[in-house]
Amino acid sequence: MAKKIIVIGGSAAGPKAAARARRLDLDAEITIIQKDPDLSMASCGYPYFVGGTFEDRNQLLATPTGVVRDPGFFQRAKGIVAKVETEVIGIDRQAKKVNCRNLRTGEEESLAYDKLIVATGAVPRIPPLPGKDLKGITTLQSMKDADFLKKVREEGKVKKAVIIGGGLIGIETCEALQLAGIQITVVEMLPQILKFLDWDLAKILENHVKSKASNVLTDVGVTEFLGEEGVLTGVKLSNGAELSCELAVMAIGVAPNSKLAQEAGLELGETRGILVNEHMQTSDPDIYAVGDCIETVNRITGKKTLAPYGDLANLQGRVAGENVVLGNKATFPGTINTGICQVFDYNAGATGLSETSAKALGMDIVASVNASLDKPGFMSGKLLISKMVADAKTGRILGYQCVGPGDVGRQVAQGAMAIMGNLTVADVVNADLPYAPPFSLALDHFIASAHILENKMRGLYVGLSCVEVHDKLEAGEKPFLLDVRDPVEYEEMRIGRGNMLMPMGKLRDRLDELPQDKDQEIICYCKISLRGYEAARLLQNRGWKDVKVMEGGIMAWPYPREK
Repeated sequence: MAKKIIVIGGSAAGPKAAARARRLDLDAEITIIQKDPDLSMASCGYPYFVGGTFEDRNQLLATPTGVVRDPGFFQRAKGIVAKVETEVIGIDRQAKKVNCRNLRTGEEESLAYDKLIVATGAVPRIPPLPGKDLKGITTLQSMKDADFLKKVREEGKVKKAVIIGGGLIGIETCEALQLAGIQITVVEMLPQILKFLDWDLAKILENHVKSKASNVLTDVGVTEFLGEEGVLTGVKLSNGAELSCELAVMAIGVAPNSKLAQEAGLELGETRGILVNEHMQTSDPDIYAVGDCIETVNRITGKKTLAPYGDLANLQGRVAGENVVLGNKATFPGTINTGICQVFDYNAGATGLSETSAKALGMDIVASVNASLDKPGFMSGKLLISKMVADAKTGRILGYQCVGPGDVGRQVAQGAMAIMGNLTVADVVNADLPYAPPFSLALDHFIASAHILENKMRGLYVGLSCVEVHDKLEAGEKPFLLDVRDPVEYEEMRIGRGNMLMPMGKLRDRLDELPQDKDQEIICYCKISLRGYEAARLLQNRGWKDVKVMEGGIMAWPYPREK
């Protein structure tokens, strides 16, 4: 007798689970039940559809060969029944049935299952603010939202928009709408955008967004939507200010859509996501759950977490699809929270723990910043600024983040594999990575980041982040700031905080111009602090005892600079 497999949810995880199950069992009766009219939506592509990167919405629904994944496709190509615009209104675990309602006709039916996979996704977080029902307020969670915002772009009537939330979706939506000529303000309640980054790297991204004529407000929230005759006219901020706008996009994150599972008596986790084991099996052995609706585990800390990422949804769907057919053989070990996004012509990515999150967990860590190109200058190399975080005792790499116009994806991918492989800084300093000038420097940026951190851990230099240097100056301390760049570089940009210019090539002959008190704190830097490191080594060799390097140099300085 053919096994009956039902999948609730047709976005990413659900169809992947159904496809995996079909490949392993050619006779099973497999049904996908999807509330929306579309299937297998590439939701991470919504901002690029809105922004005009491509115009055909079917590209969000198509296979790599361009075939739209509609019910007909699933029936013809995979022998899977896909019921769209159909809502599951209840799960009868005792009878092993799901109760459904056709949203077009109102007709209800019950479908029997042997194995059930819940992939109900997530719902946008929308706080109960006054005016939240005004016309002109939206999210970017669904195809319907994407269609609406694309229409806004095409009509050209909206002149001002407020993006509420500076996370991945918020920043990507900012770019999409700004490209349409709309004046954008991003409002973020936290002290920074893109909270998966540390503040110093996030500030570099914030400065870049502002350079593209978009405003960014941090440390402030929205308290009310303002309107006239049911139409949005502005937002009121927690500091009392009001911003006029015709459009507001809520992008403050998502919550697991676990209501159906909870009503069926399935156990939820501490994050309110559906509780599953490593096989994606819920508290009911015949029901599995995957995607944004579940709670997973952080592989580094062991703590429960939510990880609503499209790639993880597909991985989890593959595991569940296999296990409903072959038994619990496949496993999903959890996440290290790897993510990446495009911010105009900059990129930002991170994997593992940030310095901030590791310290908040009480970990004894060491971190360093590296600024350098992604490939040689003669191959049009572009800047990367990264931070590597490691366990102070073992050297195990715990986190890596990278921003800049260069090839961030390659760097973050290498960081992710190092973390998942439990590699140490000592392992990575001699990593055998592919090299040719069109692709990387001879010493890849990631390897160089490990070299910098290894030098720091071995005591070959004392490094300070730009934030630490700035905080010293703000506190009234008077370290001697030694800029060892060339005069031309100095005239192009400088910190402007009492720094002394002394080119590295002349430093050996001008040591008498430095403070002769060998206990005076001296902080060396250059454009990326490679020469700054060399200067520090020279001064240490000549007897100065308190010499430090400003990591990342002036390119990593997130504060205003003189020009």
